[in-house]
Amino acid sequence: MKKIAFVFLTAAAFFSCSQNSNSNQYLQSQIDSLQSQINNAYKPGLGEFMSDIQVHHEKLWFAGTAQNWRLADFEIHEIMEAVDDIKTYASDRPEVKNLVMLQPAIDSVNNSIQQKNVVSFERNFLTLTNTCNNCHQSVNYNFNKIKIPDTPPFSNQVFKIDSAK
Repeated sequence: MKKIAFVFLTAAAFFSCSQNSNSNQYLQSQIDSLQSQINNAYKPGLGEFMSDIQVHHEKLWFAGTAQNWRLADFEIHEIMEAVDDIKTYASDRPEVKNLVMLQPAIDSVNNSIQQKNVVSFERNFLTLTNTCNNCHQSVNYNFNKIKIPDTPPFSNQVFKIDSAK
């Protein structure tokens, strides 16, 4: 009887190990497939993020100088979000470590917006713009010089708020 029980337990253990091996192979193939999808998924490059920031920088200027503080608040937060996205999705780029230099200038613009102070906004926006250029210079992208915009980026957006509403 002991021999029969031993044979039965040995067979069950062998069958169980065989199933685990097949299950492990299946799970590994699923992991490999998912990893391949992750590796091949679209990942924006640093240039896309910077172009996005440039558009929001431009719109921020026109919103702030028109004292459209809600729009200015929206635009400065879009810039903050893009900077965070760069840290998340482009962390492998050596230039990303220099982004910390932007934070004080972004905070100053944000404070001007919260205070609804156009004079402070214009001064701090200039500081932000110069800080962008300093960052570009520090990472050898000084060929990409940013300036205070003089033409609205979109002809189909109104930056001046309607004071009647």
